Amino acid sequence: MKLAQVDLERFQTLIEINALINSDFSDLRAVLKRIVESATRLTEGEASSLLLVNSQNNRLYFEVALGSKGAQVQKFSLEIGEGIAGWVAQHNRSLIVNDTGDDPRHRRDIAQQIGYTTNSILAVPMRIKDQCVGVIEILNKKGNKLFDQDDLEWLEIFANQAAMAVQNARTFQKVRDQVDVLRDQVNTDQGYHTLVWKSPEMDEQLSLVDRIAPTDSTVLILGESGVGKELIAEQIHLRSQRAQQPFIRVNCAALPPTLLESELFGHVKGAFTDAVSDRRGRFEVADKGTIFLDEIGDLPLLLQAKMLRVIQEKTFEPLGSSESITVNVRIITATNKKIEQLVESGEFRSDLYYRLNVLPLTIPPLRQRREDIIELAYFFLRRFVLETNKRISGFTDEALEALISYDWPGNVRELENAVERAVVICQQETIYPDDLLLRGHDTAEPSRYQGKGLKTGLTLFKKQFIRAALERNSWNHTATAQELGIQRSYLSKLVKDLDLKRKN
Repeated sequence: MKLAQVDLERFQTLIEINALINSDFSDLRAVLKRIVESATRLTEGEASSLLLVNSQNNRLYFEVALGSKGAQVQKFSLEIGEGIAGWVAQHNRSLIVNDTGDDPRHRRDIAQQIGYTTNSILAVPMRIKDQCVGVIEILNKKGNKLFDQDDLEWLEIFANQAAMAVQNARTFQKVRDQVDVLRDQVNTDQGYHTLVWKSPEMDEQLSLVDRIAPTDSTVLILGESGVGKELIAEQIHLRSQRAQQPFIRVNCAALPPTLLESELFGHVKGAFTDAVSDRRGRFEVADKGTIFLDEIGDLPLLLQAKMLRVIQEKTFEPLGSSESITVNVRIITATNKKIEQLVESGEFRSDLYYRLNVLPLTIPPLRQRREDIIELAYFFLRRFVLETNKRISGFTDEALEALISYDWPGNVRELENAVERAVVICQQETIYPDDLLLRGHDTAEPSRYQGKGLKTGLTLFKKQFIRAALERNSWNHTATAQELGIQRSYLSKLVKDLDLKRKN
């Protein structure tokens, strides 16, 4: 009767897990954890782990580790063939070891480092099309019992469910990433970028964009280098009545004065030595559309008078010509310089500045809109993972914390470079802080508190301190509260107040 009840519970658990696998592909780790929890309970194990194979470097990484030492276990990885799990992965065969002391394959050094005694192990491969993609291990059957063939057969069923979850999640993620990249590619093919944000600061700026876009007034976009001024200019154009007309970009700092004048206003044959034919300028090409003049603060004084006339009269003469050309162009400009100081020093005409500054927009640096950092990091991760054809699912909690706490002097451009670099050098299925190679991050830990008030600094410290304790105890609130010397109810309140969540 007791055996029948156990089998019934196992069948019911399998049905529940199968329903879960087929309903939620987006949170792989949560599904795998549920599977391993059920397998551990139904095989009466004390602890367990699920390791996934990284085919790029032939190593096994702990995706899920349950038990009193779960957090410590996840710091390790194994080569294929190393340890019990490595042997199972290499031979694609299940294994029962009821006396680890007599088995040379057992990694006693790991057990010693984490302070956990392993007497018996049940390990089975996770297979997709007969290929081992991972291993599930159950450690120490409760009551000093021995694992038997019945336990092995049931664990193999659970391993099949886990493999199915991995396959579904990877297929779902790949399709979703391809759709995202295809959508981004469409934007790129049309000359536009995908704007990614989550912060209220950017919500506020885009609300202004919605109000500015329908007008034809000149816009001046201010902000540090790399904050995305060009993307905001694109949004103004795309949300305007000129969206179907040309959007022309010119970097005023990229060319010397003579070539810049020709670039903007065109020239006629013979206007200068290399002018072998007539050439239309960018203002003429942008007729009925929008022209975006980046780095307007670097526009030479000689051209500023001509620019002022274009803004006021929509008229100009190509270089070397006396014939005027009239255009209907909306002008959007941007600079990372303190343009008011340039006006005061006489390097920039005040009358031009006031005509450009009709509708000013200031884009805040990334350090002032930290909610955007993770959104942008995952956006860049999806793109570079597909470009490099690497299997990287995300960032560790420590890497996410490093991303958020770093000040990003180079803003979004620096973040993009950091993620690309991490994808290239990463050897695991998740990106670690060391992969990011952030300047001075390892040696300047206190910098995360610089420029912040006491209340904000204490909150950051509490979040870091409590999260670390939770990780050490596999997010077991009772064990964590005991370690910290506080009531469990108070810990739960802190977790809620600090919005601490166990991330994948």
